[in-house]
Amino acid sequence: MSSIRVLVGLGNPGKQYERTRHNAGFRFLERLCAAQRVALRHEARFQGDWTRFTLAERDLWLLAPQTFMNHSGESVQKFAHYYKIPVAQILVVHDEIDLPPGTVRLKVGGGDGGHNGLKSVTAQLGTGEYVRLRLGVGRPATSAQVESYVLKRAPAPEQTLIDETISESLRHIDDIVRGNLSKVMNLLHAHVR
Repeated sequence: MSSIRVLVGLGNPGKQYERTRHNAGFRFLERLCAAQRVALRHEARFQGDWTRFTLAERDLWLLAPQTFMNHSGESVQKFAHYYKIPVAQILVVHDEIDLPPGTVRLKVGGGDGGHNGLKSVTAQLGTGEYVRLRLGVGRPATSAQVESYVLKRAPAPEQTLIDETISESLRHIDDIVRGNLSKVMNLLHAHVR
């Protein structure tokens, strides 16, 4: 596997969305930035906030699209095109309703599972063959409730589980960046709360 050069966290900009389930990808970036003592800065040409630092002896970019979830791919495509980053070296971190809180999965490629952020990224990149870190947020009782569910804050016990999956994922970030994805998949997929 090739190493990861850009790590994209999906979410919606704005205070009203900050702690919602849909912003799990943004929270992942916030935690990684805090650990590395770096800050994201806005870049209009990328329609996103970004930073760059060295991790696992490699240059790594972080990108938080500021286009709102349904147009995340516009930011990702502009960034990847500008820096000539191959799709296989992009990792997208996102909330996943098909996984319960406390569960995290790493995978390469696949469909969008109805996730509008992934749908946009795949459409803009022309392929779904990027790496995904799926942070479980659980599913509402009916599919009609999905939109309102992901745009709400999780109850405290569920949020604790989501935060624990972020912490567990960050423990393996060096291996993820180095491209040791099979090793990380085995470790993360065995980690169940």
